[in-house]
Amino acid sequence: MAVIPEITLGSSGKKMPVIGMGTGCYPPVGPEATKSAILEAIRVGYRHFDTAFIYGSEQPLGEAVAEALRLGLVKSRDELHITTKLWCSFAHRDKVVSGIKTSLKTLQLEYVDLYLIHWPLTFTQDVSQAPVPKEYIGSFDTKAVWEGMEECLNLGLTKAIGVSNFSSKKLEEVLAIAKIPPAVNQVEMNPLWKQKKLREFCKEKGIRITAYSPLGANGTMWGDNRIVDCDVLSEIAKARGKTTAQVEMNPLWKQKKLREFCKEKGIHITAYSPLGANGTMWGDNRIVNCDVLSEIAKARGKTTAQVSLRWVYEQGVSLVAKSFNEERMKENLEIFDWSLTKEESRIINELPERKGVQLASFVGTHDIVKELEAEIS
Repeated sequence: MAVIPEITLGSSGKKMPVIGMGTGCYPPVGPEATKSAILEAIRVGYRHFDTAFIYGSEQPLGEAVAEALRLGLVKSRDELHITTKLWCSFAHRDKVVSGIKTSLKTLQLEYVDLYLIHWPLTFTQDVSQAPVPKEYIGSFDTKAVWEGMEECLNLGLTKAIGVSNFSSKKLEEVLAIAKIPPAVNQVEMNPLWKQKKLREFCKEKGIRITAYSPLGANGTMWGDNRIVDCDVLSEIAKARGKTTAQVEMNPLWKQKKLREFCKEKGIHITAYSPLGANGTMWGDNRIVNCDVLSEIAKARGKTTAQVSLRWVYEQGVSLVAKSFNEERMKENLEIFDWSLTKEESRIINELPERKGVQLASFVGTHDIVKELEAEIS
């Protein structure tokens, strides 16, 4: 079983495994299949699981945790890190606490380890399907919603709080009013969307970044195969005996500016779509189909996915990768005993970028959505 490194989340001292299993799928996977996949992930070594109210995976995740305890796969709930997210319908000062309590009831847990604002958006009605009617989109009150998040922490309903899909501008708004700063910013990041500026910003601010869709989110309504099919990553992977998935934030969306900001602020970035989010409503195949990544993977004896995940990990962020396949689950954990060469990193860093996740694809092409997209692009 692979030894998974951990990071510390802000001043809370909370430890979080650097790689987690994502549970958001489109089209949705049945609850029994989801529960079975999570149990298998626990068996192969995963201890970090990412869910959200809107995913519909909180119930099977909670059932899997209970079953894992019953089977002795883990000795206590404390061995697992569970992240869930505040949906936009609960993004009101008087609904934030009820939002996390709703999730906890579904999860059958007394607390989560990390609670994130899913998007800097507020819906005035209960909405769980796309597109969202324009009249249902309200004004996002950063101060009020963050006060609600801080209350969740103070009540012991979560061990840490953070955000997801926040630009440097939106993070500045939170930091200006926060008594407790966000510990994490979970954003799309992979070799084709590197988030360099955001990473630098978050590093400066002490905010950790977690990458989602590190492989492009193939198999979701937002994802694609651009990471896993990238020839450069494949060449590195082949040479190193890894899969392409191990290198991502992803390489096609590097998030440099946001990473710099979050680093400065002490905010950790968690990358989603580290493989490009193929198989989601927002993803595509540009990671797995990337010729550059594929060439690296091939030369290194890795898979394109492993190369991509490894690249993300080497940017100093944590990541969430979704796979319900046992072999790929194992492959995704085999990224910690090797490194990319300086030349391989240089090649990946020079890959042209294109954002995969488009908020408009599942909320609608409203003005507020266009404004948020412009801040991120």
